[in-house]
Amino acid sequence: MGRLENKIAIVTGGNSGIGRATAVLFCAEGAKVVIAGRREAENRKVVDEIMAKGGKIMAVQADVSKREDCKRVVEETVKKHGRIDVLVNNAGIADRHLPINLCMEDWYDQVVKIDQYSVYYMSKYVLEHMEKAGQGSIVNVSSIGSQGVAGIAYSAAKAAVNAMTKNIALQYSPTRIRCNATGPGPTPTPLNAPEAFQFFNKEFADACARHIDLTLPESHVEDQAEAILYFASDVSKAVTGQILYVDHGTTLY
Repeated sequence: MGRLENKIAIVTGGNSGIGRATAVLFCAEGAKVVIAGRREAENRKVVDEIMAKGGKIMAVQADVSKREDCKRVVEETVKKHGRIDVLVNNAGIADRHLPINLCMEDWYDQVVKIDQYSVYYMSKYVLEHMEKAGQGSIVNVSSIGSQGVAGIAYSAAKAAVNAMTKNIALQYSPTRIRCNATGPGPTPTPLNAPEAFQFFNKEFADACARHIDLTLPESHVEDQAEAILYFASDVSKAVTGQILYVDHGTTLY
């Protein structure tokens, strides 16, 4: 307990799935958390749940695929708490396993804006404040899909997240500002609930599945949150530019 005592943390997509689990864990570890999410009612549920347990949390209704919303999340956090110690870029859209010949431009744009541009915008604005403080930790939530075993849009966006992670880490390696990423494997969340499978391209999903080991256990959102906590806390103060796959070895091939 107390691994994030008095740290100020932003968690995008913090109202469900991995983001919610991360917000719960961070608050339990002493952080003051700001969640950003589009669904105001879901934001409120998470805030009420955590505050009822004594956690310190607030929510900012925002669509982090939009530059102006990202800037507002950062500004409201700094206005409330004066600084930002941790940024978790978790917001994302579920994959539909669409191969390039079936992926329309509007879907590609939607995935890239949410899964890739949100990381760019949030990191850019948060780093302005981390630079002033001379320290901070950014944790990006990537995916095993970054290795190509997903739809074309999702694979491209998550591969870009990995590259941005290393690029930011390289720039700030002489400082106490760090940037790392987690790469979740199969993890049940509302984004990939059974009803979402109707949008999947089954043929290409099966092709991707032949290149990963789906006989291994699924991960839980709490497993992902613990990995994020490792990078967010001072325990990993010497670690930067790393991608940690949390998948029970699904992609060890």
